[in-house]
Amino acid sequence: MATQSMNDSWARVVNQIETIWSDQEFGETEMKKARGKLSKMVDLIHEKTGEPKAEIIQKISAFL
Repeated sequence: MATQSMNDSWARVVNQIETIWSDQEFGETEMKKARGKLSKMVDLIHEKTGEPKAEIIQKISAFL
């Protein structure tokens, strides 16, 4: 049960990221590498968008 709940939570996180940064394409492999690691997720989004890391963290924190 816990695994399904974690997978559902991760799917919601990915969906939110793809909604917020809809102009970017995030590969499944990239997302899997960042799963559960906020700093890696922030680095990935920063690398793709050039957006300041502080702003990325603020946006992600709003839906976590």
